[in-house]
Amino acid sequence: MDLDVVVLWVRTGWTKASRGGREAARRNAVPEAFALPHGRAAVHEVVQVEWRGFEPEWREERDSIDPISLSLREEDDVLAVQLHDTMLAPPRRVVRPSPVRLGRGEWVRWQVNHRWTRPRDGGWNYELTTLNLAYGAVADLKLFMGTPTRFVDERAALR
Repeated sequence: MDLDVVVLWVRTGWTKASRGGREAARRNAVPEAFALPHGRAAVHEVVQVEWRGFEPEWREERDSIDPISLSLREEDDVLAVQLHDTMLAPPRRVVRPSPVRLGRGEWVRWQVNHRWTRPRDGGWNYELTTLNLAYGAVADLKLFMGTPTRFVDERAALR
């Protein structure tokens, strides 16, 4: 990895069954972050979906950033982070936040959500994507479980 960043993507998926009552409370209780397996530069991803009981599933660690979903630009020990909204699903976000600037040792949590219709039955699927990104090596493996230096909330009310 060219840049000294630690990334943890957390993707949570659900259907209408988890939109209200006890199931919504269960969905809302799933974590936005997890303890890291190590603090070196890497891209980690955890998926937790309703149809697997919201059990966290760690994907294979990567050592490169997907430039389609995330842009990083480093200049004079400042990192500019821009999350791209690549989902072709509502709500469409015409106006997007500016890139977040991080100094070494700082981190951002950026959240965006979507919904889309399933072609097979017309039901709705929902997804919350949470990006946790630290600039520099991470000494505290529970860093992302705390309060971020910067927080970008692009969550919209999903019907």
